[in-house]
Amino acid sequence: MKQQQYSAGDIVYIFYRHPYVQEVVNIQEAAVVNNPDYPKELALFLFETYYPLTNDMLIFTSEMDAEQAYHQYFH
Repeated sequence: MKQQQYSAGDIVYIFYRHPYVQEVVNIQEAAVVNNPDYPKELALFLFETYYPLTNDMLIFTSEMDAEQAYHQYFH
C-alpha cells in the first residue's frame, strides 16, 4: 500500500486495538500533527498521546472507508 501524503491538521481514521482486551478493535479518529519531539516529522495525536506516523500504519482519510475495511477484516 502506498503511503499517502498527510499534512498537519488532517483528520484521519485508524483501527485502534483496546490496550487491555486485544480482541476488541475500534475505529478511532486521530489528528495528524507536527511531532513535538521531532518538529520536521508528522505524528498521529490520539488519546492525548503522539504516535510517529509510519508506513506500517493503516490509515484512512474517511470514516466510511475505515468502516468498510473494518467489516472486511473483522466480520
